[in-house]
This record gives sequence, structure tokens and C-alpha cells, in this order.
Amino acid sequence: MDSLDLQVLGQARDWRREGHGVWLVTVLETWGSAPRPPGALLAMRDDGLVVGSVSGGCVEDDLIDRVRKGERVTAPSLIAYGVTKEEAARFGLPCGGNLRLVQEPLGETHWIDDVLDRTARHELVARVLDLESGRVRVEPAARGEAFVFDGKTLRALYGPRWRMLVIGAGQLSRSLAQMALGLDFEVIVCDPREEYHLTWDVPGTTFSKAMPDDLALEMQLDPHTAVVAVTHDPKLDDLVLLEALKSPAFYIGALGSRGNTAKRKERLALFDLSTAEIERLHGPIGLDIGSRTPAEIAVAILAEIIAVRNGVALKQKKPVAAAV
Repeated sequence: MDSLDLQVLGQARDWRREGHGVWLVTVLETWGSAPRPPGALLAMRDDGLVVGSVSGGCVEDDLIDRVRKGERVTAPSLIAYGVTKEEAARFGLPCGGNLRLVQEPLGETHWIDDVLDRTARHELVARVLDLESGRVRVEPAARGEAFVFDGKTLRALYGPRWRMLVIGAGQLSRSLAQMALGLDFEVIVCDPREEYHLTWDVPGTTFSKAMPDDLALEMQLDPHTAVVAVTHDPKLDDLVLLEALKSPAFYIGALGSRGNTAKRKERLALFDLSTAEIERLHGPIGLDIGSRTPAEIAVAILAEIIAVRNGVALKQKKPVAAAV
């Protein structure tokens, strides 16, 4: 569900419509320490230009070399790298890793339009490739599904871009937004206070002056959305939390000390929120890494968000003894 794959598909479509021969290369299986997971995607043009990655190393160079030497596969074809330790070393696969790929010629591009249109509407879809016929179809997918290859059929998932709704437009939000953009989040910043709107100047973000709860409802928070409340103003932070905690947003956090977090949970309990919903709140926000500056706090928040997104236990949430 990496949005990079959507960029790869969009570029492949554009190349094809310009008249180029184009091939899609997908990682099918890996063994050992192969650097890219199953489903990772690369598009290759007939002159050797590529976008995306299947190994992050010399495998791409070999694929490019094949095309430039005139290799033109006309049907989905399997390719294996790293079968021996010598070959693994040659192609930059660490620790003897192995990599199996499928290379397919791109013909019709209407299915790419379908994938891009549906993911732009925040739908999760699957591209299903029949290796025998080369036919591709697009069908709905459900959260929790994974890439599947059974030897005959490839099923790869493409989902909407991960979003981050940030409440507050102070210095911490600025650092948080800049880093989140680098991690490929779509960043929406909300602050109805005029003095903050006038000074917000982070390129690539969307700014809203709406009330936070109204914006949360308008956005239809989904499992691809993180909500971060960092105004330090309960009148604003609590508004968005009342809506976010009832939503399927995968992460909801609010800035504040342990004491302030306890008081916030007491306030939230006065509304129509269950105990389980209130316990979804991450507060104090971020991993405990001894953060002091806005940039350090932003790192701690993003580290926690990524851990939650990846299903990793938050082992550093509680203070640990200082090193001696």
C-alpha cells in the first residue's frame, strides 16, 4: 500500500501513452535479507529509464541492461536472483538473500486509471494478474489483506495515501508537518486562530481554518488517518478528540503531561465515549526519547505513529533508567 507504487503506476501509464514500450516488475517472493518486500513495484521503459525499486541495488541495473540489449518479454515472465551466494553478492542482496520477480509488458492502461481513481477516493483495491493470460483486473480489497502469489495469480494491494491531521499550527506542528511529508504522509493542518493561519508557510501541506471537529467529520477519518492534537488548548484539542476517538483512525494522540492527559480523559468521559474509545488516546504523545526541542518532539511523535501503523509494540513508552 505504499503510495510510491501508485506513483510508479502513474508514470508507467504516462510512458505507455507516449508510445513507449513499458514493463512492470513486481517482487513475488524473498528469502533471507532481500531489501524489498513482496509487492514492491518497478516500471521500466524501453530505453532503460526506470521508476520505483525492487531491490534498491544492482538488480535494477541488470534489468536495465537486459532491456538495453534488446530483451523484450511479451508475456508475464518469472526472474530469479540470488540463487547462489555468489549471485546474491553480485546483485547486492545481503546475507545470501534471494529474490523472485515477475516482469510483465504493459498493454492497456485503463486498469491503472481505475486504481488511481479509486485510491484517490480513499478506497483499498487489489490488482489481480493472471500470469498465464497476462490479463489484469481490479477488485475491492479489505484492510488486513496481504500480497498473495500462488504460482499462477498475483494479487497486489494498492491503498489510499496515509494522512495526518494536525490540530494546531505552532512550531511543533511545523516540524511535525515537514517530517511527515518526508515520510510520504498527506498532511492537513487545522487551526481556526487567525494569527496562526497568517504565519503558516509549509509547502506541500493543506491548511484549514475550520473548527477541528467539523473538519474531522468532513474528512471522514479512516484507518489510513492519524490525528495529532498539539495546540495545548483543550477547547480545540478536545473537540477533535471527541470525533476522532469514535472513528477508525489508526492513531490518535494529544500533547500534554501525564497529569493533563489524566484530566483530559476525565473530561472526555463526560461525553458519549466508551472507556475503550478513550483508551485509544495516546498521551502523553510520542515515544519517551528525552525530547526537548520541537524537532525532537516531532521525531518522538512520528516514531510512535509509525510503530502503531506497523503493529510494533511501544516498548519505549515508559521512562527507563538512565544509562551510567
